[in-house]
Amino acid sequence: MLPWLLCLLGLVILLFAGDALVKGAVNLSLRLGVPALIVSLTIVAFGTSAPELLVSIKAVLDNAPGIALGNVVGSNTANILLVLGIPALLATMHTSACSTRKTYNQMIAASILFIVLAFRGVFDWLSGLVLLGGLAYMLWDAFGDAKDHRRAGAIADNSGPEEEEEEEVEGADPDMPGWKVGTYLLLGLVGLPLGADLLVRNATIIAQTYGISDTVIGLTLVAIGTSLPELATTVMAALRRQADVALGNVIGSNMFNLLAIIGITSFIGKIEVDPEFLRFDLWVMLGASLLLIPFVYLGRDITRRWGIALSAFYGLYIFVVLQ
Repeated sequence: MLPWLLCLLGLVILLFAGDALVKGAVNLSLRLGVPALIVSLTIVAFGTSAPELLVSIKAVLDNAPGIALGNVVGSNTANILLVLGIPALLATMHTSACSTRKTYNQMIAASILFIVLAFRGVFDWLSGLVLLGGLAYMLWDAFGDAKDHRRAGAIADNSGPEEEEEEEVEGADPDMPGWKVGTYLLLGLVGLPLGADLLVRNATIIAQTYGISDTVIGLTLVAIGTSLPELATTVMAALRRQADVALGNVIGSNMFNLLAIIGITSFIGKIEVDPEFLRFDLWVMLGASLLLIPFVYLGRDITRRWGIALSAFYGLYIFVVLQ
């Protein structure tokens, strides 16, 4: 029972430490004069993925590559089937009004690139270089789109960029005192490795105790746990009728998982690919991604019926994985 409780404690520490790191880093960056747009596209995005990144790095250092890879592949599958499915049970998400085709296409491209690299049998520094190259392109493209969007807004308001209101950034507080910024940074920098160590170490103990592989633990327990922030964000977005936030959150998170987390972790150590990933799990991840086509391209809303279907698919997937 103790390893389960320590796993839960590690997960809770990860979630709070990740949030603290984002708040501290955002406010420090803005104080140092870093443009809000760049902060939104980089620091916030990386900060919210910090728990998954630390878990993957710790897993590789502890010679548990199945947890590292399972964390990413399982999280991406959970993000679509579970993170979109459960909120849809609470309220219809009007995704027909969203414009996410470009980022969705990038997510599919990232997924295919990831699968192709996985067939090399290992994610090493060369794979990491390719994945981080894809991440750099995605960030550059997002930065360009964001600048064009702001410029168009400034023109529509008959004002120049200099007169435009400051970009709102998640976690930003212009009145936050310096000591509080430092405290958030300290909590994040100390809490993330501590939480990752507790989660990975005890998840490995659970796997050994029940005779199951690190891969299965990564695909289930760790993946679901590290997807909880996305689930909470998406539930709130669905209840507030902000379908674009919900869908964009999932697509963005999936791209970062594939390109940034495995890309960076590959430089820490080699990640051997379990053959089961090549036979089943990677294709489930890609298939789950393709299930978004009706919502992205055909103007469909994610109704409760879709919510039931997506959640049921995820339940079936977990059942198969645990067999």
